[in-house]
Amino acid sequence: MKLFYRTMIMAIAALSYTNIANATNYEITPFVGHNISDSIDSAISTNSLSISNDTSYGLGFAWQNGPNGQGQVLVNYVSHDYKSDLDNKNHQLNITYAHFNGVALYRQANYMTTLSLGLGGAYFDTDNGGKTYPSFTIALGTRYSINKQWEFITELRSFATLTDKEDKLFCQQTNCTAQFSDATWVETNLAMGLAYKF
Repeated sequence: MKLFYRTMIMAIAALSYTNIANATNYEITPFVGHNISDSIDSAISTNSLSISNDTSYGLGFAWQNGPNGQGQVLVNYVSHDYKSDLDNKNHQLNITYAHFNGVALYRQANYMTTLSLGLGGAYFDTDNGGKTYPSFTIALGTRYSINKQWEFITELRSFATLTDKEDKLFCQQTNCTAQFSDATWVETNLAMGLAYKF
């Protein structure tokens, strides 16, 4: 699995460097949004544990790849809470997503519709440690031009992360506060941002 991660990171870095070096227009976009996530399972019963839906933050760096496309590196962060059956206390689940995206731009009269597909990783951090998993993302959005340098962006994005139900991510020795429900963790993010072109 480590070889897979290294290969994926090297391929993304090489592709990103090549595209960035040849690009002429760049942009940076801070995002703020709201994440709705999957539930997780109790480790001591058959109950599902609900995850709080929380504010997320993101930062994107993009470069123009032709008139109708962009390359983008996007980082998103969200901090969730869940209440465990083990100790009846709240625990944190912090997730950092990092993806390399291809963005297609469909121009309309006063705005653009965007479709984005991405590949990368997700770092899950709990009270008991952290782990990185492969992750995919897809998004549909709009871009409204304010002037030549600024654009207002809205986006509906989904993240799908390949997890493992047998992982001890939520465990301290033999005491587990939760476990993944499925082999795939899914989150949906509704966000808006302001892109600055330079």
